[in-house]
Amino acid sequence: NLGSLLAQYLGAKGFAVELRPDGKQGWDTYLKGGFDLLILDVMMPVKDGFTLAREIRQRDERTPIIFLTAKSMKQDTIQGFQSGADDYITKPFGMEELLLRVSAVLRRTREKLAVLEQRLAELEAARRA
Repeated sequence: NLGSLLAQYLGAKGFAVELRPDGKQGWDTYLKGGFDLLILDVMMPVKDGFTLAREIRQRDERTPIIFLTAKSMKQDTIQGFQSGADDYITKPFGMEELLLRVSAVLRRTREKLAVLEQRLAELEAARRA
């Protein structure tokens, strides 16, 4: 299936991948922590991707979420971003495009984190002065 192919491809590109067959298992695995990025499908069994993304966003605004889905209507895309997505990719897609989008989202996330860490260091230095 597509999930297994994606896991193999991203693993071959050096990413550690955790694949879960439904939104409930995805949530349970997410709660264990340690993820730099989440790739969700909208149409997952048990708990759909929009619901899962909203639940994740209630706990965590920082971990990037990319939807990878067959749902390509404008309203689906809007709902994806309103659910907390950082990117929304519709099928069919190219593996290279996915890899580039993953890299771009991770780069932006790391840049934001670096700015945040710099501001915290400046505040701490000002507090000590």
